[in-house]
Amino acid sequence: MAEVDKSLIETALDEIRPALAADGGNVEFIDANDEGVVLVRLQGACSGCASASVTLKMGIEKTLKEKVPGVTAVQAIM
Repeated sequence: MAEVDKSLIETALDEIRPALAADGGNVEFIDANDEGVVLVRLQGACSGCASASVTLKMGIEKTLKEKVPGVTAVQAIM
């Protein structure tokens, strides 16, 4: 599989950040592997939020899959 364009990931995350910031959170891009798995770190209120897994899958992962070719999944790391 081709390498995922990391600049496109950052651009897509920039579109998501205002919504996260409105709830006191943020997301940090860590890396993307050859299988299209993107690693992120949830920050601020998002890091301990009960809805973090929903935010990760339905918000961040959905957006990245739509906007960045080759993204297959998003995983949060601590």
